[in-house]
Amino acid sequence: MNLIIKYFLIVCCCFGTIQLFAQNSQLRSYTIADGLPQSQVYDIVQDDMGYLWLGTLGGGLANFDGEIFEVWNESDGLLSNYIDALYAVNDSLFIGTKKGLSIKVKNNFVNLEAPQILQFFPVDGRLYLATKNGLYTYSKNKLVSKVNFNSEIDNSEINSVFFDGNYFWLATNKALWKLKELGDNTTEIIKVERNNFKSVIAHNNHIIAATFDDGVFIIDKATTDNRFLMPEPSRINSMSIQNEDELWITTDNEGVTIVETTTFSEIKRLNTASGLATPHIRKVINDENGNIWIATSGGGFYKYFQNNFKHYDQGTGLKGNRIYAVHNSVDGLWFSTSEKGLAKIDSEGIHALPNESTFFDVKIKTITSDAKGNIWAGSDNRGLLFRETKMVDSLVFSSSENYLIQMDTVSVERTANHIIDESKGFPSDWVRTVIADDDYIWAATYAHGIVKFKYYSDKDSLVIGKTFSSRDGISDMLIKSMVKAADGKLWYATQKGHLGFIENNKVTTVETGLEEQTAIGSILFHDDTIFLGTSGKGIWYANSTNPVNFQQLKGSKRLSSNNIYQLIFDDQGNLWAGSERGVDKIELSATNEIVDIYHFGRNDGFLGIETCLNAVDKDEEGNLWFGAIYGLTKHIPSESKKTAAAPKVYFTGVEERYKSIDSLILKDWTNTSKILQLTPDQTQLGFSFRTVDVDHPNEVAYRTRLDDNEWSPWVKENKQNFAGLAYGAHTFSVQSRNFRWQESEPIAFRFFIDSPLYQKDWFQWSVLALAVVLLLGFGWWYIRKIKAKNKAEQERLKMQNYLLTLEQKALQLQMNPHFIFNVLNGVKAMAGTKPEKMDATINSFAILLRETLQNSRKEHIGLDQEIKALKHYIEVERLMAQKPFEYLIKVKTTPDAEEILIPPMLIQPFVENAIRHGILKGKKEGKLEIDFTTSKTDLHCSIIDNGLGIFKSQSEKTKTDHQSMALTVTKERLESIAGKNTLHISEIKNEDGSIDGTKIAFKIPLLTDY
Repeated sequence: MNLIIKYFLIVCCCFGTIQLFAQNSQLRSYTIADGLPQSQVYDIVQDDMGYLWLGTLGGGLANFDGEIFEVWNESDGLLSNYIDALYAVNDSLFIGTKKGLSIKVKNNFVNLEAPQILQFFPVDGRLYLATKNGLYTYSKNKLVSKVNFNSEIDNSEINSVFFDGNYFWLATNKALWKLKELGDNTTEIIKVERNNFKSVIAHNNHIIAATFDDGVFIIDKATTDNRFLMPEPSRINSMSIQNEDELWITTDNEGVTIVETTTFSEIKRLNTASGLATPHIRKVINDENGNIWIATSGGGFYKYFQNNFKHYDQGTGLKGNRIYAVHNSVDGLWFSTSEKGLAKIDSEGIHALPNESTFFDVKIKTITSDAKGNIWAGSDNRGLLFRETKMVDSLVFSSSENYLIQMDTVSVERTANHIIDESKGFPSDWVRTVIADDDYIWAATYAHGIVKFKYYSDKDSLVIGKTFSSRDGISDMLIKSMVKAADGKLWYATQKGHLGFIENNKVTTVETGLEEQTAIGSILFHDDTIFLGTSGKGIWYANSTNPVNFQQLKGSKRLSSNNIYQLIFDDQGNLWAGSERGVDKIELSATNEIVDIYHFGRNDGFLGIETCLNAVDKDEEGNLWFGAIYGLTKHIPSESKKTAAAPKVYFTGVEERYKSIDSLILKDWTNTSKILQLTPDQTQLGFSFRTVDVDHPNEVAYRTRLDDNEWSPWVKENKQNFAGLAYGAHTFSVQSRNFRWQESEPIAFRFFIDSPLYQKDWFQWSVLALAVVLLLGFGWWYIRKIKAKNKAEQERLKMQNYLLTLEQKALQLQMNPHFIFNVLNGVKAMAGTKPEKMDATINSFAILLRETLQNSRKEHIGLDQEIKALKHYIEVERLMAQKPFEYLIKVKTTPDAEEILIPPMLIQPFVENAIRHGILKGKKEGKLEIDFTTSKTDLHCSIIDNGLGIFKSQSEKTKTDHQSMALTVTKERLESIAGKNTLHISEIKNEDGSIDGTKIAFKIPLLTDY
């Protein structure tokens, strides 16, 4: 097929068979008023995180997240504020400016000299720069160098570069070139067509190359000679493929032309008539959510919607933007605009009613129609409009062939407007809601209750049936909504939250359970359920046949707003709720629980933004019509749903003590085994993270967790700070959720806080080992010292005990000279008178002396030997005493006395003291008792006498007495054997306080001979 035939086919396709598909396209503009630094946007790119980057002509660089702009310019380090091209890769943004190349890495700029850059083209790991003066390449060592082909290309303006898989295509201001490779040694260079080419792309099996003035060339990839020209549009700036098979061509003076890529026939045009502020379009791109963005020169940039909403405002034929009332009638959709009267939309377009009277320059808040198709409208302060439509007979005159005049009668539609206000007897000119019943018209006024009336237009007669006010049970006169139920009841709701109905001219109040002063703005009946839209409390529902238990509409998802202005069900069974934020499409379960919510705001094509109270209706085709403050919006039902992609969350910063750690390339540290090493004093860490959703920037929520703790609640805050973190390994995780509650994959960042030296295991073990060694050394030294001290003490005690023993023995050997003298004198006196007693005394005395001499040579003797010696001593004392006395020795020991060892002569001094200074000095018959008992560790001994008492006796004897010295030595021996406080001496007292004797008790360690 030759070029001419194909040319005619294209012309036929473009102008003979133009198909205008029913796409509800809409445009949402972003301008300087929204924060854009300059209205001339020359390029748009989206980075990996989802941010849109905009290069402007004079305003520098802008970053856009769907709501907020962040701007960088020459004062921030940008090479030039005049930007033609952008390219985003990893964490870097390449910026082609009028003066050369700027590379933005985080918040820093690296600037390189180069000619004015018009396009970036990455291929095979290399980045090429199409400039005003040939092709350049950028290397990773931050060098820009020119690629030389031939003089014609090298001196040309390179507008576009494309690689089709086999060949590179260069669109220059002089020609279209085809090259085998891009490099200084390129051998295959083909000039395909001479012209000023602005853009080149490939699609299917075609190369599509656009010229500035002469249209678009469609070239076969395999055979470049097989081509044809699409002459329109002209003055082309760029091209792109959108929606898989649509070619979007941006122009300098005619907006955007959209062409279908099979037959290359024109689908539609987007220009100033479609809502663009300027026809000068620079570029079109699509984002990861399927939105199309249009960059203009002079009008900012636009978001292009392809959805089920169609918007009408002053730019598309309305007289005003604010829509107060909407009503679907048999002849079309009626609506009222802000103080601009009534209008109607039908198949032929928008029809505004002429301003025939003063009624049409006020706010019309309600519209309805009766069974005959007549329109009823209520206004603020102008009463009611009754727009009556009648069929009247009209005479038609015609002439026949015989020139006779004939007269016929035909029916012609005539309309008449009737005003019903206070001048005609109507209770109020302020009407909020009108309902046309079969027999009566009902009107809810602002302060005079609900009026039931009839109007006869032929007589201009108003008949008031009844006015329902406070005396009938309507306590709040400010009616917000009024509807007629299927059972004939007329329901009303008020500003103060009162709900009721009128039946058989009787008012019945219904308790809702809502808080007082909660305004009910909307009433809706669906099947057997009544729904209430409230101000601030969301939606409530109850069984309409028995509305006694109202409940708030709830579910897994929440409404976008609790201020409900509109309620309506679509034909698919979904409940729609209008609010100040747009509309919510609510999917309900059989038990009226919220299953899902789809919110539509300005970023979703609902450009009216805030809806108006009860300005909503549905037409015969199932389309929903919403009145809002910025126009009228039509929703066309469709089975297709735009599925939102799952969100992605990224780390945007790590801070230590509120100072950013800029050296980290966070992408390389996310979900990897890399661990950030921190010092012991770096225990205060902060993380920032972000999910960018340009459609719903304010609906993104986040949750975080540290290590294996529970996830935090979902919040809008995208920062998390930690203070006083524990030493050791940690993992910080974060997850995001978009407006559809789709959750991202969690991302994690690992870090390790080194512990102080004193908390390290090896240091602690070393210190512990050193402490153990020191402790053992000190213990060994101390034990040796104690042993030496004990040994010295033992030696001292041993020596002392030895000396005491020697002293005791000396005392024993010395005996008491007075005692010996007395014994010998006594023996002498007995010689003549008592020879038997003398013999006994001599025998006992001799035995006592022998035992004393024998025992004094031993360290220990048996207890039985000690007792035997004591008996001999006591017998001698008894024989020599002037006063008789009795004695008793008790032994209750375990083991037996023969097995117990005791130091010799330990008890004798105490017995001698008891006899000499106790019993013999007393006046009563003497008694002496010696007791021996044992415990597990000690031998106990007690000596009891009934003598004078030790304390009185001691006060009467001299300190140098032999017995006193013996007693002192014995005490010291006891202390060396058993320790201090082992000897106890006490007086025995009677009940009357008199002294009855002395008790001496002591104990020594139990020592046996086995």
